[in-house]
Amino acid sequence: MPDTALLVIDMQRALLKDAYDGDVCLGRVAELADRARAAGVPVVYLRQQFDQVPAEWLEVHPTLTPQPGDVVLDKDSADSFLGTALGEVLAELAVHRLVVTGYASDYCVDSISRSTLSHGYDLVLVADGHTTMERPAGARPTAAQIVAHHNGIFSVIQYAGRSVTVAPAAEIRFDASLAS
Repeated sequence: MPDTALLVIDMQRALLKDAYDGDVCLGRVAELADRARAAGVPVVYLRQQFDQVPAEWLEVHPTLTPQPGDVVLDKDSADSFLGTALGEVLAELAVHRLVVTGYASDYCVDSISRSTLSHGYDLVLVADGHTTMERPAGARPTAAQIVAHHNGIFSVIQYAGRSVTVAPAAEIRFDASLAS
């Protein structure tokens, strides 16, 4: 059984409607999910819950519809470990490395990436597999700058005893040579 899982964070209709490069990011993550499943790697979806949003808008975007065997967990925090069964699911699957994708680079993707390391997992952040809300014209930083900033942070961050890799989706390999 692979020691890797693909995390798909908050790729929900309501959140992605104003996402920077959203359709392209969705396509990349969908392709990664297909490749993960083909390699026997578990795909874990995390969905942010909100009180005043219609339930249908909280579903995973149709481009990324979970498949039989995928895990879907609801959360109410930016940290996907907090208040969810994520830790238990990953332990049951004997996972040691998490490939992180999703929305929003500066909130939930950042939080789960840091929490992944703090919980003892190796991290692979998919450089072109996360996005954030598009900003109004002239706003700084731009969404593209936010995505680039988080890729830059995680390409140099160090956690004792942990491996951190930032790689584009095309370089992700769901085998022993992951992202190499």
